Amino acid sequence: MNETVVIAFPRSFPQAQRIAEHLDATLLPYDPGVFARVFESAQRIVALMATGIVVRSVAPLLQDKWIDPAVVVVSPDLSYAVPLIGGHHGANELAYELAALGIRPVITTATEATGKESVEAIAQRHGADIVNRDSTRHVNAAILDGDVPVHVIDGPAIVIAGPRVSVLMNKGVYSVGVGCRKGVHKEEVLDAIRQALTACGISRGQVYVFATTVKKMGETGLVAAIASLSAGLIFIDDVTINAQPLQSPSNARRIGLSGVAEPCALAVSKHKELVMKKTVYGRVTVAIAR
Repeated sequence: MNETVVIAFPRSFPQAQRIAEHLDATLLPYDPGVFARVFESAQRIVALMATGIVVRSVAPLLQDKWIDPAVVVVSPDLSYAVPLIGGHHGANELAYELAALGIRPVITTATEATGKESVEAIAQRHGADIVNRDSTRHVNAAILDGDVPVHVIDGPAIVIAGPRVSVLMNKGVYSVGVGCRKGVHKEEVLDAIRQALTACGISRGQVYVFATTVKKMGETGLVAAIASLSAGLIFIDDVTINAQPLQSPSNARRIGLSGVAEPCALAVSKHKELVMKKTVYGRVTVAIAR
């Protein structure tokens, strides 16, 4: 199925066809179960119908704004396009695309409505993903109150960011959690990462961030290995690590942690789903999440 779907009642198909052709989208007739059928597979949904119908249809399907598709409601007379779900996650952009058909975008997200750019929009403009997503609420609020600086750091570098700082990384699908023994060498880490990615059929370009515990900040071999990959390495604090759902028993409990590789991979992942449980390669442990 196309990543963009237009849903309309059959009587509105002539207007819906214009939208579908403009967006290179799949056109589907409305029935009571159509939203449920496309909600997980489509990235963008345009609903040509009354807002109330769409609200009642998608409300039981909502999970998380970072994974739900963007939903835009278009009035049956093609006058207005209202981003209903995921304004900062593609819906505003979709509404603006429809303006070429003479449909007026009705933008309600606070930053865009006041002529400012959200963290999500900045990330999209730079082709990046936001690692610590909870930070966007604080940063977007600050953007509304004034200018927020954007610092571009050309690595290798180490960034320690608080909850009110959004960290942007190169786009990708997977996060890799790495644990290691004290004094591990750079080549040991690189070899473990290569083996793990190969075992999962994942290319280096599909990884957007590596993560480990703050207790490993002094491991020069680990830091050097990730830097040689021109990748970002995030150091996760103890509270965040221990807040992740326990996946596998770990000897890290001896240092006060529920684990290292698995919880670190999950903490910065997008879908909070492990695709490879922790696997030991010599003195290095690797886990992969998406």
